[in-house]
Amino acid sequence: MTNKTFWISLFVLTCLGIYLFVSAPPPLPEKSAAQASIPVERLFELVQTENAAVRALWTQEIVGQGIKAGLKFSEHWRDAESEAGPLPALFLRETAKSLEKSPVRLSLFLGSDYPISPDNRFEGMQKDKFEQLRQTRQPQFFYIPDIERHTAMFADVAVAEPCVECHNKHQQSPKHDWRLHDIMGATTWMYPTQKVSTEEVLKTLVVLHDGFRDAYTAYIEKVKTFKKLPVIGNKWPREGYFLPDVETFMQAVLERTAQHTLPALGALATAKDTGAVEVKPHADTH
Repeated sequence: MTNKTFWISLFVLTCLGIYLFVSAPPPLPEKSAAQASIPVERLFELVQTENAAVRALWTQEIVGQGIKAGLKFSEHWRDAESEAGPLPALFLRETAKSLEKSPVRLSLFLGSDYPISPDNRFEGMQKDKFEQLRQTRQPQFFYIPDIERHTAMFADVAVAEPCVECHNKHQQSPKHDWRLHDIMGATTWMYPTQKVSTEEVLKTLVVLHDGFRDAYTAYIEKVKTFKKLPVIGNKWPREGYFLPDVETFMQAVLERTAQHTLPALGALATAKDTGAVEVKPHADTH
């Protein structure tokens, strides 16, 4: 790395740190769209990498270790009488709900050709693209004219036995022979423009982190209604009947996502041709 590149990267990362973690971003100026030069595919890859890291954190450290510690997780976790938390797919749904309330025009959806809920079934062009994804196991990028949205699909892979068992045993599941490492669906992102500015990328990341925070906060608020209340603080379920508080959880989110996101943003800021930057997206995990 040259000295010039190093200092530019350092400047970008410093600005990002302030932008993401200290202050709320101001509204985007009108000229942002004119300055947009980053292909939206790079934005999709970036948010997918962030989402995959956080879902892995949720699946491994909260759900997996939590079950061992005595915590419960259910698709009916929102029911008043339920003393459970959201399954991994439902944590994603909570994040998506938060995105829908934000001014950023990014949308998030988890679909399948064999969904438990019929509302999550891929149709039309999305169904065709998902079939290509299943055959190639590669992300699919395409434009949907009727809704005017650029779209990216990333494989949602069954990597944990409880996920397979849940779908195979579920009464409403249209498929009961899932196996580990099957592609059970696709995490789908949508955005209205073909190009985005650096500022739009940063603001989208801020809103996505807000979504992770909102989803975890909703779980903690539910936990506070449990008859057997776990200790909420700086410890994790792997240490016993504990749950991290919101700030501890978000610190872990930053630790898991920064190692991928910060180098990618530095590359976007220094690349002469931003379309050549490789973000190395991760497949999502079920």
